[in-house]
Amino acid sequence: MSSFRAWLSAARLRTLPLSVSGILVGTALANFHGYHNTTVLILALLTTIGFQITSNFANDYGDGVKGTDNEDRIGPARALQSGILDRRQLKKGIIYSIVINLVLVMALLYTAFGIENLNYIFVFMALGAASLWAAVRYTVGEGAYGYKGLGDVFVFIFFGLVAVLGTLFLFTSFLEYKAVFPAITIGLLSTAVLNLNNLRDLESDKRAKKNTLIVKLGLKNGKVYHYLLLIISFVSLFYFVFTEYNSWSNAICFLAYLPILLHFRTVYSIKDPVLFDPELKKLALSTFLLALLFYIGYNNFL
Repeated sequence: MSSFRAWLSAARLRTLPLSVSGILVGTALANFHGYHNTTVLILALLTTIGFQITSNFANDYGDGVKGTDNEDRIGPARALQSGILDRRQLKKGIIYSIVINLVLVMALLYTAFGIENLNYIFVFMALGAASLWAAVRYTVGEGAYGYKGLGDVFVFIFFGLVAVLGTLFLFTSFLEYKAVFPAITIGLLSTAVLNLNNLRDLESDKRAKKNTLIVKLGLKNGKVYHYLLLIISFVSLFYFVFTEYNSWSNAICFLAYLPILLHFRTVYSIKDPVLFDPELKKLALSTFLLALLFYIGYNNFL
């Protein structure tokens, strides 16, 4: 395999649509209030993609070093596990990606706030640093929080609340309480994607002593937890659309719940953990579809 293809594999391109879902929803909320800035949108998308790639590199490195990614793993082979990249290369990739992310963050904050709003810049720099910390510490180090069952909490916070509300603030410099509800929706659906990953890897994670929430809950309770994530995400979005309804186009985002409903039924019938793997892609793309339809519906494109 060529070096370029090896790095593409480590970047896990299939995870990127999910990572930008919160940015699209936050941008839609800003546009809904009359705030538009194409440069901020592009930089926010690039920054989020950069963070996700850093997270993927770090996750590959952390699980590979700890031996969690081994021949028992059900999902796609990882870069370190398969030998297409070694530890040294992957560690350099993490460092280089962090540097690129920092440049993107500074460009984004300067574009959004200008030099005169240093208080906002410092707050968002702290959020950016926290995001990078969370991206790396999920699996890397002795105290990796992903090995303590805390991955769900961090995904909900950074993929949902921070992504949506942070993007809204980048455009508008204000927050509104109702924006929390679509942020909750994206956060819960993103957490559900992670939950599928953990359901799939239940047995291998147990052997590797990676104590994810699913290892603690077990398969049966883990599926119930998954249903709750999906149901509450729908209720939260329904409340927002119902209370902020202006036209029928606002409701087209609910079309994304049709494949999610089919996914719900599939998860209910799954007995073999290997069958959770195809559902990751389906739910991640459904979440991206929801975000895209939300963006379209609240920009009056229809």
